Amino acid sequence: MLRPLPSAVKTVGVLGTGVIGGAWALHFLRMGMDVVAYDPGPQAEEKLLAMVDHIWPTMVQLGLREGASPERLRFASSLAQLANSVEVIQESTPENLSAKQALFAELDRLAPPQVVIISSTSGFAMTTMAAQLQQHPERFVVGHPFNPPYLVPFCEVCGGQRTSQEVVDWTTAFYEAIEKKVAKMERELPGFIGNRLQEALWREALHMVANNECSVEDIDKAIAYGPGLRWAIMGHCLTYHLGGGQGGMAHLLDHFEESLKEPWTRLEAPALTPALKEAMVNGCLNQAQGASINDLIRERDDCLIRIMQTLKEYREEKGIQR
Repeated sequence: MLRPLPSAVKTVGVLGTGVIGGAWALHFLRMGMDVVAYDPGPQAEEKLLAMVDHIWPTMVQLGLREGASPERLRFASSLAQLANSVEVIQESTPENLSAKQALFAELDRLAPPQVVIISSTSGFAMTTMAAQLQQHPERFVVGHPFNPPYLVPFCEVCGGQRTSQEVVDWTTAFYEAIEKKVAKMERELPGFIGNRLQEALWREALHMVANNECSVEDIDKAIAYGPGLRWAIMGHCLTYHLGGGQGGMAHLLDHFEESLKEPWTRLEAPALTPALKEAMVNGCLNQAQGASINDLIRERDDCLIRIMQTLKEYREEKGIQR
């Protein structure tokens, strides 16, 4: 079984071309790769082409690798054609467990054994998704990105009980070769790392709105102009390390040990009542101030690029490897 070196992959399959799959296609294209896409959904090809056309200026702004071009995108007419046309597959189909299990079983039959199949799932364990695999379960692995994958560099790689360590390592190296920052997880955990942290924050935000404790706008201000600014530079733990002063994390843990038991958070989600739904929707629309989703995507992407470029320049200047 001859699997290409992670840094030598030239052709990537994108299975599912919605928000995440389409964004993966853009990232692979920006990296100078050939992309073969397959999605049996209605007008999937037209929608992906429109997405690529709309976002490609952002790819140019970010910087293109040699050979990068939207012209390197082509479409497969069947799952079998996709499976036999690529060196690795990034699966980004809807989060339906039974559908993924059936799809993976079909992929296992169709794809040559050297093809690594990576799932973008945001929460399912590979052990569960791979339950029906009979031939090569060792080459199925989770590679969960953060939206949008063409811009946000973080990725989580997590194997299942039957995933080989070689495939976990290969996938990690593959992502690192295409400019991703990778967390290689030691064991399966529902929701992985980032989503579990986001979910805790999200549930608390819903409680505060449901209890009329603050507005949607104030919650977003608290993040965007508070800890969110620090999180762009350092992670949560290293930020708290600074919160301990010269004593660092050791002092902080000693100082706040008792307060950790205080009921500052409510991690159980509140009931998603019609009133809460309305409050969340209206709060977001008020913040958008008439901007369309595409307008907001452009604002987000432009600002993220500037932040990332500034951080990159600073760290290169100071020789910081973090």
